[in-house]
Amino acid sequence: MSERRARPASPDAKKSGWRRALTPPQSPAEPEPEPPVEPEPEPPSIVQAALYRDGVRVSTPATLAETYRELREQPAGMAWIGLARPTESELHSLAAEFDLHPLAVEDAMEAHQRPKLERYGDTLFVVLRAARYLDAQEEVDFGELHVFVGHDFVITVRHGAAPDLSAVRRRMEETPELLRLGPEAVLYAILDSVVDGYVPVVAGVQNDVDEIETEVFRGDPKVSRRIYELSREMVEFQRATRPLVGMLHSLMAGFAKYGTDEELQRYLRDVADHVTHTSERVDGFRQALTDILTVNATLVTQQQNAEMRALAEAGFEQNEEIKKISSWAAILFAPTLVGTIYGMNFDRMPELHWVLGYPFAIVLMAVVCTSLYVIFKRKDWL
Repeated sequence: MSERRARPASPDAKKSGWRRALTPPQSPAEPEPEPPVEPEPEPPSIVQAALYRDGVRVSTPATLAETYRELREQPAGMAWIGLARPTESELHSLAAEFDLHPLAVEDAMEAHQRPKLERYGDTLFVVLRAARYLDAQEEVDFGELHVFVGHDFVITVRHGAAPDLSAVRRRMEETPELLRLGPEAVLYAILDSVVDGYVPVVAGVQNDVDEIETEVFRGDPKVSRRIYELSREMVEFQRATRPLVGMLHSLMAGFAKYGTDEELQRYLRDVADHVTHTSERVDGFRQALTDILTVNATLVTQQQNAEMRALAEAGFEQNEEIKKISSWAAILFAPTLVGTIYGMNFDRMPELHWVLGYPFAIVLMAVVCTSLYVIFKRKDWL
């Protein structure tokens, strides 16, 4: 490490780029007398490694050790090392070689860090939250990227599927005049790639919000869950985009102090504009979802009130029918009662041999039934 640090730094040391990971094929294990069942080898953490000189790739090391050795041999070279979910030993090796701060290395080992930008001496440490929209699931998937930027190296540590930096490497290698500007240009390209990745996410979320609005007014019972899930994704999206605004302004504030190239300053300002626009859109989505959730709750309450009113009206109509049935049952019960009493056929019974007994019974039935009818009619039961 001291040997590499001893060589003088030149302006050409500020350059970078990347490409798809090139990892060497692993040689098969030698056969044993009794061949055991060998476990599947773990995928390599190094997904991309390259050395650049004057904006052009000069070497593609296969291992970290080769990268260190070849970088020491290059008087004005720059190394780009890309890692995906690296092991602690790999990160400790990088920390020892490039003098990375222990706190930054500790953050790189653990995912779920908030986006931030910190300087540790001559090394810049950046944490980014990338996002991609999954059309099949209609949800947003977030990844995490940690970037170490020094005077002659760029190290990326990726947690998650996003972002895919192979396209960024191709873009930088196709524009050596930009890659010649050094590690800061690589950092710009990574920032630009992450921010550009937000565009399809914003479009997908906008489509989801439009669909949710339609479902709300259509009365879909599952829409509340979808609103809640999308709102949670927007909270994560806000956590990914809001800090970027301050981070890019911090970078722009250091243009004069660190002598950033004017062309690179323009690029970074453009990225800052895009981040601000995306952050505002995300804030708008969250507010829109809050309003939609309120409207949905109102519509659900109105629907429940309508259902309760319909049940009350049905109960009222049922009660009216019961009143009518009860009234007619009472009216019919009166002659039945009189007829039952006079039909008991006892020998000694008052009015049994009375000449007017039959007319009296008929008149009594009629009077009772008429009286009951009049009473129920006045009570509006009939």
